[in-house]
Amino acid sequence: MNQNRWMSLLGLATRARKIISGEELVIKEVRSGKAKLVILSNDASKNTYKKVTDKCKYFNVPVRFVESRYELGHAIGKDARVVVALSDEGFANKLSEML
Repeated sequence: MNQNRWMSLLGLATRARKIISGEELVIKEVRSGKAKLVILSNDASKNTYKKVTDKCKYFNVPVRFVESRYELGHAIGKDARVVVALSDEGFANKLSEML
């Protein structure tokens, strides 16, 4: 049940245009200070995992993890996504609680 809830909320954030997906775009949002939460899949490559977590740690952006890239992609209505950033504080706080 909890899995469906976070996926639904992420879908709602997508429809509200409050997410950014893709490694380079997420890194850009983290650097600019617009990203409030980053969601990373557990099956990300070691290079992507290190790059995203290091950048988030440096800029004090929280990171949460989900099981797979397909789960994350399905939640936002795409194929497979490894990393997603939320730019809205409200969505970010609620998703942090759920994950």
